[in-house]
Amino acid sequence: MATTELKTIVCIKQVPGDSAVEVDPVTGILRRDKIKGKLNPYDLFALEQAFLLRERFGGTLTALSMGPRQAEESLRECLYMGADRACLICDRRLAGADVLATAWTLCQGIRRIASYDLILCGKQTTDGDTAQVGPEMAELLGIPHVTNVMRIEKINESSLTLVSALEERLYRLKLRLPCLAAVEKDINTPRLPSYRRKKETAGQPIEIWTLDDLPDREENHYGLSGSATRVERIFPPCRDGKRQMYDGSGAELADLLLELLLSKKMISR
Repeated sequence: MATTELKTIVCIKQVPGDSAVEVDPVTGILRRDKIKGKLNPYDLFALEQAFLLRERFGGTLTALSMGPRQAEESLRECLYMGADRACLICDRRLAGADVLATAWTLCQGIRRIASYDLILCGKQTTDGDTAQVGPEMAELLGIPHVTNVMRIEKINESSLTLVSALEERLYRLKLRLPCLAAVEKDINTPRLPSYRRKKETAGQPIEIWTLDDLPDREENHYGLSGSATRVERIFPPCRDGKRQMYDGSGAELADLLLELLLSKKMISR
């Protein structure tokens, strides 16, 4: 690979735009078709990092997602910000996928794209918070990967050097290309979508792929059938609106709070 032709894939996801999400009582799956979505906030940092790398080294940036048709809105936002290409894997047979089935689906999309040097992901999504899909994708693709990436320092024809925050230390690591990096939110400040580019890309198509367009067409590898885990129960938090107000000095209120926490067995002495 020449550093002037860095081929980057950024995996993004459309997540619920608010917390008022309906859950299917039988499958435990979020009803995404009935809610307003937004681009996963962590993915904005991955996109920005890809833009910064392209500005330094040239190359191309492809945004890839899996989801229902309304996820096109988030991919369109990627085009407005500067992505060269946007691809959506969309098929009802993919519904109900856990992290493993999701990672497998995205890997099949990446294999269809075929040529890449770097895959960037956000650290996690705000609807699942597992932070597992990125590393699982890398394992399935058989490429090196690092999470919690704080800084990408250097890229040459065969390797990438980055800084990762693991536990209480910063590590400088060198990975061979191609590789995957899941970035932290402190890595940069994402740019806003460009109005001029929005006008320029208004007619640019988003590629829609179904399971039949992927290298692996075995239905049992996707959706609920391809999932290693099942959600037994999921529900939104209850909001009863009750509250109590207390007056007193700082010391008095601290003592009161301590007694409340002890009485509810949230802490122990």
